[in-house]
Parts: sequence; structure tokens; C-alpha cells
Amino acid sequence: MTADGGKDETSNMKLGIVGLPNVGKSTLFNAITNAGAQSANYPFCTIEPNVGVVDVPDKRLDKLAEMYHPEKITHAPLEFVDIAGLVKGASKGEGLGNKFLSNIRECDAIVHVVRCFENDDIVHVEGSIDPARDIETINLELILSDLELVERKIDRAKKAMKGDKKFAAEVDFFERVKEVLESGKPTRSMELTEEEEEMLSTVALLTSKKVIYAANLSEDDFAGGTENPHLETVKKIAAEEHSEVLPICAEIEAEISGMEPEEKMMFLSDMGLEESGLDRLIRAGYHLLGLISFLTAGQPEVRAWTIKRGTKAPQAAGKIHSDIERGFIRAEVIDYDSLMELGSLTAAKEKGLLRSEGKEYVMQDGDVVHFLFNV
Repeated sequence: MTADGGKDETSNMKLGIVGLPNVGKSTLFNAITNAGAQSANYPFCTIEPNVGVVDVPDKRLDKLAEMYHPEKITHAPLEFVDIAGLVKGASKGEGLGNKFLSNIRECDAIVHVVRCFENDDIVHVEGSIDPARDIETINLELILSDLELVERKIDRAKKAMKGDKKFAAEVDFFERVKEVLESGKPTRSMELTEEEEEMLSTVALLTSKKVIYAANLSEDDFAGGTENPHLETVKKIAAEEHSEVLPICAEIEAEISGMEPEEKMMFLSDMGLEESGLDRLIRAGYHLLGLISFLTAGQPEVRAWTIKRGTKAPQAAGKIHSDIERGFIRAEVIDYDSLMELGSLTAAKEKGLLRSEGKEYVMQDGDVVHFLFNV
């Protein structure tokens, strides 16, 4: 919601966490949100999706707080949804299939947790560790669900074509999409023109959603930087379909999630890490959704505001309050790095580095802004 209670498109951006049962999905989700989602060593312990809202890590806010001494610091939020474990046949309603697919449909992008660790004490639903097979199992269910939608789209376009030949291009395009899906590939692997991307977006396809593969490693492999053949397999698959890979150890993340900040930093430092895997995952998710943050700073509050990349100044102002967008005059803007270099807004004004931007200005990540408006 915006400050005045209106809906805005970035207010509920969701990342759905998916994976086969017992790959470390709920362990990871618990660590992300400290929400205490049920986690157990048997399939289907997650039936209703658990939801957790997390702060997007942003060290710039701490630095601004040192400069302004605000009463409060507010980070940009991101929502994670822990979706029920999937089994073969989900697209036909097996297991919790229909529920699983509709939960994914409601998410903006997917974090696909893939098991890349061996552990005899934790049963794998297929009896062995094979990331390529696991990824294929889930992708196949999403592909089968998408195929139904694409076939319906082709039928409708063919009927419409009888009265209007402009639908011929649509039929040709979706026949090509159908071939890609039938070959076992997700639609996100396709190279598309802008026009084709627009056509594809008219159908809510699950395999068009962007994906981060969270490769869940053992503590030894993760900490030791050992070559893990399972991880290499995941990287190869991700490269082919334009997806991202993030090596992570859910076990370590669960261990440090309850620690105090100083204790956590010492633990990470001992492992030679600058930040937790979760912080990396949250920031990667934010980037995957095409989101950036602009910053506002003052005595009452230092805050990061979420906008889509490419948003213009008046619409960014509307994130704070619809009145500011409606009565937008101009934005006083300085980029974060320049502000830090100069040490104060007064110094920035003296150097002429505080810019005055109008309605066509496209906001950049890290812009520190003061909006001038009149209602």
C-alpha cells in the first residue's frame, strides 16, 4: 500500500521458494524470516504456504543515519513465500499439485532450492542426489501446466484469425512457444524480441517467471570452497535458461539466524565471508524482480523506498504519498556516493551537486531525494 492506502505495483512483490520435499527449503525459509515455519524430515509438512517479509540489506541506510541521527531507520521490504514440496504429477493434481501451481502463479519470481549435498540421515524423495533430475521434475510440472494454457491461446487465436488475419502472427508465435515447451525447455530460455515478449506476457506462464537456483551445499563444501559436481550441474542448467545460481548452505543460515549481529559477523568472518548467504539471496531476489531503492533522509526517518527500475520521479514520489505525485513540482536529487564524499547536503549545495530534476527524470538506485510539491 502507498502511504494514503492506495495500491502500488511494488508493494507485494513476492519470491516463491520451491523445491522437491527435503531439499532444505523450509530450513532456508525459517532462516530467512525467523518465522518458525514447520520443518520436518518428511514430505508435505508445508501445506499452506508460509509467508515472511524481510528487510532488504542496505548499508547505505546506516551511513545516512550517522549523518542525520534519525528517530527511525526503515529498510525496503521483500516478501518470501514457502510453497509446498512438489512431486511428479502435480500438473495433474498429484500430491498438492493444483495448490502448488496456483501458489507459484501468485509469485513474481521463483527461488528454486536444489539439493547439492549428500546426507544419509535426510531422505530424498527419489532416493538419491541428482540436481538435474530434481530441476527437471519441477520444470516439467510447470511446463505441462503452461502447455495447456498455450494450446488454449492458439485455439482462441485461430478462431479469431478467421475474421482478422492480424492474429496469424500470434498463432505462429505461440506455435513456436509450444515447440519449446514440448522439447522440455522453459519459456524463459527463449530469445525474444520486444514485440514477442509483449505477446508472451498476455499469457501468465509459470516457466516465464525469472528463477534463482539456490544450490544448497553441505557446510564442508560451502565453507571449504570445495568443487562440488552437483553445483556445476546446476550452473550449466541455469546458464542454458538465462537463470541465476546462488550457492548457499541452509544449515549454516539456520545456525546464524538466531545470533546477535556482532556474534553473526564474527562467525561469518571466521568462515572468510563478508555477509550471510541470506543477505545475498535477498539482494539477488530484489535485483531479479527489477527493483531498485531510492532513499529519503531527515531527522524523523532514514528510509529506502522500493520502485521498479525505469520509474520516473513523480511516480517515485507517489510511493511516499499520492498527494506528492499529484502536486509534483520537482525533485532535489543527489546520488548517495557524492553525498557521502561531500559529507553533508549543505556542502553538496555549495558545490552545485544537488540537482533539480523534473517530471521526466528516471530515478536511479541510491538517489537521495527530497520532493517539492504543491497541493
